[in-house]
Amino acid sequence: MNLEEIRRRTSKAIKPLKQAELDAEAYLQLLMSAKRTDAGRQLPAYYLIYFLLVDLLGFRNNGQGEKTAWSVSVELEGTPFLIDHRKFGLGIFGINGPATEVTAARVATCLHRAVKVAQPYFDWRAETAASQSHLNVANRSRDLMDYVHFHLNQYETRAAEAEARKDEVITTQIRPNAWTTHWPSYDLRREARYYAIAVIEGFFSWTEHVFIHVAILNGALSTGKEVGDLAKAGWAVKYKMALDVNNTADKRYYDQLTDLRRQLRNFVAHGSFGKDGEALHFHSGAGAVPMLLPHNHSRTAYRFGSGLDFRLEPSIALIKSFIEHFWTGARAPAKIYIQDYQHPAILTYVIDGTYAAAMRSGGDMEEFASFLAHQMDNAANMDF
Repeated sequence: MNLEEIRRRTSKAIKPLKQAELDAEAYLQLLMSAKRTDAGRQLPAYYLIYFLLVDLLGFRNNGQGEKTAWSVSVELEGTPFLIDHRKFGLGIFGINGPATEVTAARVATCLHRAVKVAQPYFDWRAETAASQSHLNVANRSRDLMDYVHFHLNQYETRAAEAEARKDEVITTQIRPNAWTTHWPSYDLRREARYYAIAVIEGFFSWTEHVFIHVAILNGALSTGKEVGDLAKAGWAVKYKMALDVNNTADKRYYDQLTDLRRQLRNFVAHGSFGKDGEALHFHSGAGAVPMLLPHNHSRTAYRFGSGLDFRLEPSIALIKSFIEHFWTGARAPAKIYIQDYQHPAILTYVIDGTYAAAMRSGGDMEEFASFLAHQMDNAANMDF
């Protein structure tokens, strides 16, 4: 990338907008009197404007202030403005006057034009950051687990009601000497099955996500590239980065979950055809016979196979048992950070040993996670 060429072209694109050179009195008047303009409500993302003005073009950052993360003084043909990232968003702030909004709209046009030209610079910044540790990794673990719990509750409710109503029969007369018979438990069990499949699918989605976060807290990942590579890897690789398959319990769950996942993907994710002839029946003198004969069934308790032998109870029991097991032992502090506080994974804390110290005990993690939550609240409120 030719940085100087991009800077030259961007400097040309942003004209006539330039850095405002204000004396102390003029700056104080602008700071105290400037109001948010309507023209500044549709600017590009705040970080693009910051990278454009401060990083690429070298405009002076006035620094943090009350409810302000950063501020840049600019002027357009003698009219000064502030480009501020404040609590209620990025904006163009100017002193009210008859032409303020018109001029602010021109400022916005200059910024939009320059951001478009500077796009290669932004891409380079992102690529550079991805190879380093100055990154946060978004944490959606609780949302994914809430999805699991929602469908689990629906499954258990339907299954319990089906059991309670298993002897109930509803007979309805449709015409003289003609009746229909309905068993409510049949529909309830069918709905329970639907919810059970959603539980299993949601569970594996959660594990794909949470395994990466636990690996980060354990110090196994420290750069954006490493996180990206693991995100692209298979479920088994992620599992082994978060758990120890040399541990008897971890290995047992690995084997059982691998079997369940394979059956789920082979049967449900492939259009309910499976890969072992589960959807096929061959012709015989005895009638249509399932291609997957009983003597060929594996011993797995979680086989999906034909619809008749999808075993809901052991599959759901395995998932519930693993979730409880996962947050025990050395991983227990990670639950506080990931699930309870929902903090993003901050890769710089891997490099400087912060996570290693916090993972020593639940008390250490609680103290650190609480402190970080306070810092994030201050940043969100821009209480600097």
